[in-house]
Amino acid sequence: MALTGTYERNLDSKQRLAIPRQLKEGFGDQALDELYLSPGNEGCLSLYSLRGFEDFAARMAQLSTGRQSVRRFLRLFYAQSERVQVDSQSRVRIPERLISHAGLSKEAVLIGVQDHIEIWDRAGWELFLKENGPQFDELTAAALDLPFSERDQG
Repeated sequence: MALTGTYERNLDSKQRLAIPRQLKEGFGDQALDELYLSPGNEGCLSLYSLRGFEDFAARMAQLSTGRQSVRRFLRLFYAQSERVQVDSQSRVRIPERLISHAGLSKEAVLIGVQDHIEIWDRAGWELFLKENGPQFDELTAAALDLPFSERDQG
């Protein structure tokens, strides 16, 4: 099942963030008590199920470590990724280094992105929407490798 939706949450004083039920259930494992928290792109964090993280790791294992950019990415990604416990109230504690990576303040936004959850600082997410939302059609065409022109917009 694809993870979808946008949810606003607050980071508590112990750096814990509640995972919305819809997103947690979207991982498909009723007994979900551990997740992987990793640095994401464009200033967010990525939260994976154990299986999702293993699938991602398998894709990463296919990359050529002969390329310096691949080695650098793998070091940065794995050094900052961490297995986190989900408590009885569906909260995860976010380590300080990942809070810094994402610039998280008290207000956070969690979004479902197909196979993982992204965690954004609210201001960062609003800026991302402002900058990228108007280009949705162009981004769609690029992501689907389709031709795009202004006259096709109808």
